[in-house]
Amino acid sequence: MRESGLYLALCLVSALMLLPFAWVAFGAFKTQGEFMSNPGGWLPESFANLDNFIVLFTEEGFGPYLVNSIIVSAVTVLANVLFCSMAGYALAKLPFRGRGLLMGCVLVAMTVPYVALFVPQFLITVQLGLVNTLAGIVAPMLVMPLGVFIMRQFALSIPDELLEAARIDGAGEFGIFLRVFLPLLGPAIATVSIFTFLASWNSFLWPLVVAQTEEVFTLPVGLATASQASNTTAYGLLLAGAIVVLLPVLILFLFLQRYFIQGIAATGLK
Repeated sequence: MRESGLYLALCLVSALMLLPFAWVAFGAFKTQGEFMSNPGGWLPESFANLDNFIVLFTEEGFGPYLVNSIIVSAVTVLANVLFCSMAGYALAKLPFRGRGLLMGCVLVAMTVPYVALFVPQFLITVQLGLVNTLAGIVAPMLVMPLGVFIMRQFALSIPDELLEAARIDGAGEFGIFLRVFLPLLGPAIATVSIFTFLASWNSFLWPLVVAQTEEVFTLPVGLATASQASNTTAYGLLLAGAIVVLLPVLILFLFLQRYFIQGIAATGLK
């Protein structure tokens, strides 16, 4: 009886959490006239109305924005998986002087507010000539302290005996990293991939400042500009764009959720 009550409560809470997403999904099929005549209405007149999505990709240029976001997110995820796993391997399995100090720097970097780094990052980007380029958008996110922390925590759970056996067989450190260590990082890789993908895919302020022309806009920046039509907000376009932005995140999480949960449990994140 107690379990039934718990499941019922969880279902009710889940339904309440999903209500805003349902309203966004229904609103993506509404016309501007429907929003004006019945702002609080739920269901659109027709679910076959795809005008908002068509306008996004034919008139508002969402195709290039989507490509830019995919490139930025893919490079960010791949770079973090590679560099953070290498850093995690070194901090967890290689004894060297100053290892504790470096780990302390990683922890401190996790606590620094993003706004405190915004101006220095922009000045460096300007000096490197990366303003208004995808490389300029990607550069500050190539290695995230949280990714290093997750990889290091997961690496601590890997037995040292496996690495020692590889060393006895004559494998070098780079070979051990590629052939022994990296294949065991499935849950940690999934966790880092989801966190870094979310950070880069949803990033708005940094791409807004670095991207000076529409050719370099990512989806969040393009969505902010596309939602404005004359002096009124095009709510249908805004909600349709939100669906386009949300779907890749949802698909990625559905594919990696099992490994994501294992990674969170192994690293002790809460």
